[in-house]
Amino acid sequence: MFEGGTMGNPGKSGNEEYSSRSEIQELIAELDALHKAIVTHVAGVDFDAIHEDFRQSARNLMHYLALRQCDRRSLQMRLASLGLSSLGRAEAHVLATLDAVLSVLRRLRDEKVALAPREARISFVRGQALLHKHTEAVLGPEPCGRKVRVMVTMPTEAADNYSLVYKLLAAGMDCMRINCAHDDSEQWLQMIRHLRRAEKEIGRSCRIAMDMAGPKFRTGPIEPGPAVMKIRPVRDEFGMVVEPAHVWLTAEPDVPSPAGFAETTLSLPCSALSFLENGDKVRFFDARNARRVLDIVDAGPHGCMAELSKTAYIIPGQLMRCEGRDGTEHEFTIGEFPGATGCLRLCEGDELVLMKGCLPGKPAQHDEEGRLLAPAMIGCTLPEALDNVRAGEPVWFDDGKIGGVVEECREESLLLRITQTAMGGSKLRADKGVNFPQSDLGLEALTPKDLEDLELAAHYADIVELSFANSVADVMQLQRHLMKADRRQPAIVLKIETRKGFDNLPGMLLAAMRWPACGVMIARGDLAVECGFERMAEAQEEILWICEAAHVPVIWATQVLETLAKKGMPSRAEITDAAMGDRAECVMLNKGPHIVHAVEVLDDILRRMQAHQSKKCAMLRELHLAHNVDFDALSRHASEHP
Repeated sequence: MFEGGTMGNPGKSGNEEYSSRSEIQELIAELDALHKAIVTHVAGVDFDAIHEDFRQSARNLMHYLALRQCDRRSLQMRLASLGLSSLGRAEAHVLATLDAVLSVLRRLRDEKVALAPREARISFVRGQALLHKHTEAVLGPEPCGRKVRVMVTMPTEAADNYSLVYKLLAAGMDCMRINCAHDDSEQWLQMIRHLRRAEKEIGRSCRIAMDMAGPKFRTGPIEPGPAVMKIRPVRDEFGMVVEPAHVWLTAEPDVPSPAGFAETTLSLPCSALSFLENGDKVRFFDARNARRVLDIVDAGPHGCMAELSKTAYIIPGQLMRCEGRDGTEHEFTIGEFPGATGCLRLCEGDELVLMKGCLPGKPAQHDEEGRLLAPAMIGCTLPEALDNVRAGEPVWFDDGKIGGVVEECREESLLLRITQTAMGGSKLRADKGVNFPQSDLGLEALTPKDLEDLELAAHYADIVELSFANSVADVMQLQRHLMKADRRQPAIVLKIETRKGFDNLPGMLLAAMRWPACGVMIARGDLAVECGFERMAEAQEEILWICEAAHVPVIWATQVLETLAKKGMPSRAEITDAAMGDRAECVMLNKGPHIVHAVEVLDDILRRMQAHQSKKCAMLRELHLAHNVDFDALSRHASEHP
């Protein structure tokens, strides 16, 4: 009657049904064992030191870390083949997800369903609700029509330009970020005043985040290059001059050219202004001994506007000659001006001495036959950090544009070997970032300047961002100082921008969860250098997963729509990158001339994307941050008090 099958399941043969039942039983046993192992990892942990709003979240974080300690992809595929949840969205509710899958499997086997104890189990709805609650505590209420917030870094002009702040808020800014590495306290306060005024006029609120500068490791000054000024006209694609160069000749360097029209200012003696007239031709031989002519087009009491139709190289003391209307020849010389901004040109294989201190750097010195006499040298802003660097460790400069390795540790310097530059070499300038991704530099996250800035931040900021957060001790230090500074408790955001900070994120999160409100910023610029650009995508995914398991909001930062903000036209890649920010709770834009338009574009992208995706399903391979988790150490972090 039931051909090809059994009465219990007419679509399957007896062997197929037995195989299916056997597979279901194996899955039940495997998931049961996994469930018990996850609960065991957290059993006995004292979460009393965690803020009451985060205790469930801290427990779920520990559950998630236990889940991700092993590769679960085979289990995922077997569950998916039965049409069941593959556990790929378990971050916010680990035990509830396991319970749901076990419940279905047991019903297929006609077994009784046993759920985890209610106090240990976060439901699907509760997990999302906790993330929503903690996000609002840090970033404020959800904006109308958009789930993801927009944070904008303030340029210096925001202190003097109320209209800019107003336009940013009207365009969709939800959080104003003040970078304490720039400007000063009076300018910060003026930015805040502008925001509060704009909030009243527009009728929408905006959070204030103050970013502590932290111990930023940068290159020191470099001796200036030769004092040579290159002046060139504008040419078309065929090399024809379409507009001459405009040069302002003046005896008063502080007096600007009319309407700021000139690209170049040259100083000359006061006596020269007495004989220069409109229509005069000033002739000279430039630094290359090329014959050149300046045409005086507008002579006045404070200076003369001149035009130059051929490229010229001018040096201080340049001799100029002009024949007056009466046939008299006049001479004068160009005054002093500073040399070109110094830089070191480095190629693969070059040596570089990184000095302790900020003595002016120097280029490499060679003899007449090109033999190296002395390698290039440059100082740094944190000389004490070099004491902890060891031979063989890598070093990166200028956001990863120049790479090297430590060859020798000396008493007052490090000898580096350059291993990576652009083709033909790269220029290293002053005030560029320095990264030692594999070195323990022993630097505290809060500098003396940060401690001063914290007093103002504790009074005015809704969010304090901890730059270069590397350890539990860094987080606890910030909490102690905030408790001393003011009764207010602004939210704290951990900026993950070093390899050490990435590796220590689980423990730092548990420490941050002692505070009423906390979040994490993925500072992708430095983090990409520290982790390696090829690993950056993987690292940011892990941070997103870990933070969702902790129900902690994430800020997606660094170079989002950067070309658009700076040049007015985005690249295709950065539009895609901005859309990926939909998986975080906030996206940060940096400053630029077109920042208002960038906010408008980002607002539109985020509104469109939320209709297409919500977070992302994950394949449960071994997670770097969970593979070697010391649960005893995490338990101590959860129970320690600041």
